[in-house]
Amino acid sequence: MQQRLRRTYSHVEEDDVVSLEESTRHVLVQLMAEEDRLHVVSIVGMGGIGKTTLARKVYNHIDVKRHFDCCAWAFISQQCRPTEVLQDLLIKLLPGEQNDDKLVETQLVKRLYDGLKEKRYLIVFDDVWKSDDWDKFKPAFPKGKKGSKILFTTRHKNVALHADPCNSPIELSFLTDDESWKLFKTKAFPGNKTESHACPEELEMPGRDMVKKCGGLPLAIAVLGGLLATKKTRAEWEMVQRNINAHLNNFPLQDWEISKEELIRLWIAEGFISPSWESREGMLMEEVAERFLEELIDRCLVQVGRRDYTGTSVKTCRIHDLLRDLCARKAEKENFLKIIQPSLMENDDHVNLTPSMARIIAVHPSKRYVVLNGNHPNLRSLLFFQAKLMELNISKCNDFKFLRVLNLVRNEVDRWHVSNEIGNLCHLRYLKLRVPKSGGVILPRSIGKLKNLHTLDIFDLESSIPHVLFKWRRLRHVIVNGLSIEDANLLGRDILKNMETLKNIRGKSLNQNNAVFDLTNVRSLKIYFERLKDVQLIVKALTESQRLRSLYMGFSALRSVHSVSSPDLEPLSHCHHLSKLSLRGVIREDPQSSHHVLNFLPASIVQLTLERSYVKQDPMAVLGKLRHLRTLRLWTFSYKGTKMVCSANDFLQLDFLSFHELCDLEEWQIEEGTMPRLRSLSLSLIPNLRTFPEGLRYVTALQEMQLCYLKRSLVERIQVIDGREGEDFSKVRHIPSIRMTPMLRG
Repeated sequence: MQQRLRRTYSHVEEDDVVSLEESTRHVLVQLMAEEDRLHVVSIVGMGGIGKTTLARKVYNHIDVKRHFDCCAWAFISQQCRPTEVLQDLLIKLLPGEQNDDKLVETQLVKRLYDGLKEKRYLIVFDDVWKSDDWDKFKPAFPKGKKGSKILFTTRHKNVALHADPCNSPIELSFLTDDESWKLFKTKAFPGNKTESHACPEELEMPGRDMVKKCGGLPLAIAVLGGLLATKKTRAEWEMVQRNINAHLNNFPLQDWEISKEELIRLWIAEGFISPSWESREGMLMEEVAERFLEELIDRCLVQVGRRDYTGTSVKTCRIHDLLRDLCARKAEKENFLKIIQPSLMENDDHVNLTPSMARIIAVHPSKRYVVLNGNHPNLRSLLFFQAKLMELNISKCNDFKFLRVLNLVRNEVDRWHVSNEIGNLCHLRYLKLRVPKSGGVILPRSIGKLKNLHTLDIFDLESSIPHVLFKWRRLRHVIVNGLSIEDANLLGRDILKNMETLKNIRGKSLNQNNAVFDLTNVRSLKIYFERLKDVQLIVKALTESQRLRSLYMGFSALRSVHSVSSPDLEPLSHCHHLSKLSLRGVIREDPQSSHHVLNFLPASIVQLTLERSYVKQDPMAVLGKLRHLRTLRLWTFSYKGTKMVCSANDFLQLDFLSFHELCDLEEWQIEEGTMPRLRSLSLSLIPNLRTFPEGLRYVTALQEMQLCYLKRSLVERIQVIDGREGEDFSKVRHIPSIRMTPMLRG
């Protein structure tokens, strides 16, 4: 019955279609292209986003009907029945053929293949779920006449790529707020076509509120509009609104994004990723988890929030509000997860735990204080989010002895003395503690008992960490501000082999006993140096790493700017896997060398930040040749020259460029043909810049420019004041967004 209700038909067209014009053109272009091979064009997106609507729109397009000799529509679904589908296609595509219900699958495939060999045909497979389904149908479809096509709709990107790896799927986007409201009005007020489906004023506020809850998903908006089309009064609309709010308002993290790194570390701490993968597949658990996340994204169950500096990997992700609601309800029904949002009416947020509650509890405080009472011996994870001011009172940690994940935020204190009882949480794998940026965390010595810890993430640590912590063999991620030499002096070599993230450690600690050579799996490393000899050894050791992707090196404390000594960074040129590099400190130029001082930068660099480098040679001559560079930040005294030139055909991949506190820069030249993909430009604290580059007009991809603390007279040249364009306005006319914050006098 469910399959019958879900079944789609090619002839049932929708009258009110919103925001598919661009996607329709895109699909039509691909369908009408006359390639020599059989192409599969795919429309991908989560359920209800409009895949079938778009496919039906192009299928019935007059140009498509004229272009192809024959067309057919097949509904697949999760319960694919190949024989029935093939019989149906045979009737539609070859109506003159004698239909025989007794034909087996192989005979149907042969008849279709023979009948289509001399035709230009179009087949739509709607709602394909598995790659295996296409593999069963594929033998039935010959190359046919030039330009034959298969059109897929699917929720799974990997299915689309399996069918045609050479053709990028067309991914549908959610509707904007305006598009959502337009679609809703066509469904809620179908009779008001002459007045553009006008909404009565008294219904607009509750209507817009409910539409927003749909998250831009067309199917949800259409269903809501159809429901409200039968209700005429404000009271009826508000009743529906209350019902919707009762279901959805219990989830305050809607539309929030979570960092991929944090999500993966939580998965591992929960035990969702088996350590056996490391020995069986030769992959780190983090790499396995990343593969699973990508699969969820390919299935349109998880949405990409932002891409990272590479432009390809995921930085943050989220799930659609309605899908999140479904998941949360299912998780609560299975007693897997409990989301607690204490009453808004109470002075304090009292959360009473009981042994029968779910093993994972997330608390969203709504008031100033949170008091956690009761006991829950089976509790595995305790997560606190969105706390404005919170006081946590855990009666006895013994009541939570099986806890694996603890994520706490305290905004009401500057200094947090963590309870000594935390040492009783012997199964803890993930510990994240946060206080205001001006504050600090003081850990008790009992922290040394947490031998199962995988992740230690503390925003600002005031106390030293017990030396025993650095002998924990399971520790993989250490993100601790204020990790001093004394803390890490006894860093065990066994732990280094498992370490993947190590931030804010002193170089001296890694130099002892050549410990740095044991960092074979480290992927993200942040080091501060105080001795020149530590830089030389550690840089050389890092060239052996096959997994290192992100490196921060701070060596500004080595010597003064006028010192003769500076680190030799040439070995970094052999770090071929390094993609993110930040250097803070003087990069000394050798007057005897004919090479540019920045020649050591590896070609693999995608994101580069230089700070206090005091480079005198124009850095752009070298940086422009880094063919993968997408993000460039030249910050505080990184360049001490007066002139900078971006040459033609350089910076071919650059997406983001930031100059900050380049106090000596007077002239910046941009040649035509440079930075063809630059979308964002930030200029701040460049007091001596005389004029904006003439070549800015050639950077046509630029979408936004942010200006901060430049000379007022310089900025006024690109402004429109009292209707009059500044003399340099033509250089920036093409930039859609220019943001200006306080300027310097002059």
